[in-house]
Amino acid sequence: MTARDSRGSLGRTGRRAGDSGTRDAILESARGQFADHGYDGATIRAIAAAAGVDPALVHHFYGSKERLFAAAMQFPLIPSETIRAALADESREPGEPLGSHMVRSALAAWESPGVREAFQGLLRSALTSERAAAMLREFVAETVLRSVASAAGGSDAGETAFRAALIASQMLGLALARYMLKFGPLAAASADELAAAIGPGIDRYLTGDLRDNGLA
Repeated sequence: MTARDSRGSLGRTGRRAGDSGTRDAILESARGQFADHGYDGATIRAIAAAAGVDPALVHHFYGSKERLFAAAMQFPLIPSETIRAALADESREPGEPLGSHMVRSALAAWESPGVREAFQGLLRSALTSERAAAMLREFVAETVLRSVASAAGGSDAGETAFRAALIASQMLGLALARYMLKFGPLAAASADELAAAIGPGIDRYLTGDLRDNGLA
């Protein structure tokens, strides 16, 4: 693609001078596109166009829209990759239920260097801005729920999506109560205590009978 410069000559859009300048331009463009159009509405092509680069460069530097979003939001982990690692059998202790392992893995990720601050920033923005809430909701639906759904049971796609959403509500509620509202018992509890208390509920959401209230 070509474009005229101020002297009327034709110039070619593409790599800017220096990788760091190109990365910065892409990130600046991405932040604007995500803010204006949400996670779903922002496209790699539009982000590249606003940055004045070829879409192939965006893929070269960031690989996927999820990775670009994480970089733009200064989020130092890739949610879908973290969830897939937590769901992998080889990453669990022998005999540890999957629900407890997921809770323990989420807490370890949230409390790793740099993640807590970035995660709190996303939650804080979502609580105070409908636009930020919509962007986070779309991002969670596209990356987190899709990854969790791969481990959830369900007789059809609707039930599987419902199970994944229940798990997300449990984990996001834990994050809000522990890190934002700082409810004393939850903020003071160890990862082992929380995994033991919340894990069975996650297991039920994953594959249990959602109609059984345990009171029969």
